[in-house]
Parts: sequence; structure tokens; C-alpha cells
Amino acid sequence: MALLIIEHKVRDYAAWRPAYDADEANRQKSGITNGRVYRKAEDENDLALLFDAADVAEARSWAASETLKHTMAKAGVLGAPRISIVA
Repeated sequence: MALLIIEHKVRDYAAWRPAYDADEANRQKSGITNGRVYRKAEDENDLALLFDAADVAEARSWAASETLKHTMAKAGVLGAPRISIVA
């Protein structure tokens, strides 16, 4: 089991959250589970997301997918996310 960490800013957390929640099934298909969302105290639109990843190669593939990029853009993610996998 590995930990997938995604950090990014969003335009508006209240608009972003429903899009994040709606994408749960896509994450689970790739073995990305147990998502936790944290907001920085000094900027509530600056997020850190932690996930359990069953397979590192599958997590890397999911994180680099065009589907995720499209989902993030549609949800209001600003700039490129910072994505790390630790095992």
C-alpha cells in the first residue's frame, strides 16, 4: 500500500467539492481509496489530498491520465497539481 498526495489550489472550494465527490468511482477503479481532503488554515482554497493507493504503477497512471486533468480543470483547479507517491 502506498500513499498518494496531491496538492493544488482551487478557484472556489465550495464549487470544487461536489466535482471531487462525484469522481469517487473513477478513483476506486484505479485502486485509489480512503481520500482525505485538507485545507490550509491560511488559504481554504489551497488543498492537500491524501489517498491510499493499492498499486504504485496504477496510481501513477491514474495521476497522469487525461481524465484526471479534465476533471481537475472542470472543477476549478488552478495551475498544475503537485503529485507525490510515497510507499
